[in-house]
Amino acid sequence: MKIICIGRNYAEHAKELNNPLPTKPVVFLKPATALLVNNKPLYYPEFTSELHYELEIVLKIAKNGRHVQPEFASDYYKEIALGIDFTARDLQQECKEKGLPWEVAKAFDGSAVLSPFVPVSSVNRQAIEFELRKNGKAVQHGNTQNLIFSFEEIIVYVSRFFKLQMGDLIYTGTPAGVGPVQVGDKLDGYLYTHQEVMHLLRCEVK
Repeated sequence: MKIICIGRNYAEHAKELNNPLPTKPVVFLKPATALLVNNKPLYYPEFTSELHYELEIVLKIAKNGRHVQPEFASDYYKEIALGIDFTARDLQQECKEKGLPWEVAKAFDGSAVLSPFVPVSSVNRQAIEFELRKNGKAVQHGNTQNLIFSFEEIIVYVSRFFKLQMGDLIYTGTPAGVGPVQVGDKLDGYLYTHQEVMHLLRCEVK
């Protein structure tokens, strides 16, 4: 199982971090040990003093494929979830300044929070709305109609480099509003479906 992540996929988020808008998807990977499921807490890592949340829509790959063609890309996911891509922002900035990979800042244990999955048929596939609240206050509100690269474009692109396999996860990028967390903070993720606003995700920082 691979965890494939897409960076800088919402224009406003790229701007808030003073990053240029990408002309192709920015791709990085996390190991399976990064997964944090079942509302388990995240223990604040000792190697950072600037831990940030980034709420994202996560796709679960439904079948194997490589070099996926655009007309078939939507067949490769049937379920979505909410995820938090925790980022050690200070380490990431240090890596960027030195031209180094981001893994120590992005792929550490527990850095990929994942909610339960729901059928993609339960949401407006072209405009999925989602929200993150920190200690009860809304801090991120996103809509996938604002993605720079759509789910299908991401699948087409990454399948050029990695064979997609059933169960692989794709974190599709975060909207604006990212920010720091402290010990004791509670993060709650909400997904807007056709019928209700679902409280899918909870993570406490300890």
